[in-house]
Amino acid sequence: MSTKLETLEDNLKSLESVLIAFSGGVDSTFLLKVAHDVLKDNVIAVTASSSTYPKRELREAEKYAKSMGVKHIIIESEELKIKGYSQNPVNRCYYCKKELYSKLKKVAQKNNIKYILDGANFDDIGDYRPGMKAARELGIISPLKEAELTKKEIRTYSRNMGLPTWNKPSFACLSSRFPYGNEINSRKLKMVEDAEQFLLDLGFRQVRVRYHGEIARIEVAPEERNKFFNLAVMDKVGNKLKKLGFIYVTLDLLGYRTGSMNAVLQKKI
Repeated sequence: MSTKLETLEDNLKSLESVLIAFSGGVDSTFLLKVAHDVLKDNVIAVTASSSTYPKRELREAEKYAKSMGVKHIIIESEELKIKGYSQNPVNRCYYCKKELYSKLKKVAQKNNIKYILDGANFDDIGDYRPGMKAARELGIISPLKEAELTKKEIRTYSRNMGLPTWNKPSFACLSSRFPYGNEINSRKLKMVEDAEQFLLDLGFRQVRVRYHGEIARIEVAPEERNKFFNLAVMDKVGNKLKKLGFIYVTLDLLGYRTGSMNAVLQKKI
């Protein structure tokens, strides 16, 4: 692991000045910390605010960047305005990332920054990630992936560095809650965001509320499923999600797993 960290630091030094696509998640926070340690004020963090990015995540990103003393810029990005995005095709993330990276390039030019970095890690190679195509096309660099750093290693380093995100649950944009081909709009996104926030407020840590039309399919961490073995909790969650607009509320028996919406693509890719 120490060799990987040294590789990351050396690679960052060679870049001289960088803009980091900063979500406030485990990976981008770790990358921002290491980049700032190496390049000091030649680093800026940029976060895109949109209807697919929960307000709680934006607040945390602001807090983390401020605690590190990094220049932080928030831009507006509305994926629903991108042609083809709301129809939720299987390459939806490509449209989103292309739009985001195009805006980041303008911010980088305005601030005389040479390179744009994202927080993709080595584990991401094994998942279906059409956004990586947009990154390649626009020359975005993924230093964590290049240093072959896995999510587990990044969490260990983050803990050793005292970063508050070391054990932060994994997060993906709210559009990932919808089956491919199911139209996405601002009303549905708000339903999902409010439902997940309610579950987080109840004490659940890893949460996804998957939108299947009239049905909300709740995924929580496997070790948290037993919290639903309580009639009061079930009633509270069911009644709340119905008030938000769902007709039926279900619990996924297998619990949360990364990229569960991609299961339908396995035979097609």
